[in-house]
Amino acid sequence: MVGLEHYLTVAAALFVIGIFGLFLNRKNIIIILMSIEMILLSVNINLVAFSSSTVGLGDLTGQIFTMLVLTVAAAEAAIGLAILVSFFRNRGTIDVEDVNVMKG
Repeated sequence: MVGLEHYLTVAAALFVIGIFGLFLNRKNIIIILMSIEMILLSVNINLVAFSSSTVGLGDLTGQIFTMLVLTVAAAEAAIGLAILVSFFRNRGTIDVEDVNVMKG
């Protein structure tokens, strides 16, 4: 039977992969956005696992928070990609090092 420990292990692995994606890849903005999404998904797995386990006593609060986090993640992805498209049209590149040019 799949227990709470299995879900927490998968969530921890996703979180660590997301953190490595943020720190090891500083040049590609698409990978940075995907790493943030992986971190949010690992939090969602934790919320649902604790909500449905006996520790959470079958409460639906964690699952409701998961829906809110998914909504925020979808909005973040849409706004992030819109900013990337706008930046690419203006500069011709989406290199992270060129983002300081947007100041002012």
